[in-house]
Amino acid sequence: MHRKQLYLLVLSAMLTAIGIIIPLLSPVKILLEPASFTLASHVAIFVAMFVSPLAAVAVSIGTTAGFLLAGFPIVIVMRAAVHIIFALAGALVLAKRPQMLDKVWPMLVFAFLISLLHGISELLVVTPFYLGSQLKEAYYAKGYFIAVVLLVGIGTVVHSLVDFAIARAVWVPLKKLNRSMGIS
Repeated sequence: MHRKQLYLLVLSAMLTAIGIIIPLLSPVKILLEPASFTLASHVAIFVAMFVSPLAAVAVSIGTTAGFLLAGFPIVIVMRAAVHIIFALAGALVLAKRPQMLDKVWPMLVFAFLISLLHGISELLVVTPFYLGSQLKEAYYAKGYFIAVVLLVGIGTVVHSLVDFAIARAVWVPLKKLNRSMGIS
C-alpha cells in the first residue's frame, strides 16, 4: 500500500469514528420536537467530502452503520444513509474543482447547494415514514409541513450549512498539513 493510500485509509477511519462519536456524546444538541440537531454531526462527512469521493462514501457508510449499531430508530439510520448522496455529489464536484473551497462566493454557493441536496434527501427519506404512521406522535401533532418540511427539510439545510462552516475551518489546516507531507 502506498503512503497516500494508507493516509487516506487511516484518515477515513478516523473520520468515521468521529462521525459516530459526535452524535452519541455531543453535549450541543438542539431539540425542536420532533426533530433534533447535533452540532458538528456532519463535520466528519464534510471533511471526507473535501478529501475524495471514496473517503466521502466510506465515512457516510461507516457513520450510518454506527447509527444502526448504536440502536437509533430506523428513520434516523435512514436519514444517515442518505448522507451518501450529498457527500458523493459534493466530493465529485470538488474532485473536478477543488479551488471552489478557496473562493468565498463559489464556496458559499457550493455549500448552499450541497446543504439543499442534503435537506431534500432527508425530507424524502422521512416522508414515507410519516405517511406510513411510523414516527413518534410529536411528528403528527405538528403536521407534515412543520414537522417534515420545516424541521427536517429546512432545519437540515441550516444545520448542514453550520457544519459545513465548521468542516471548512477544520479542513484549512489539514490541507496545509497534507501539502507539507506531500500527500495532497
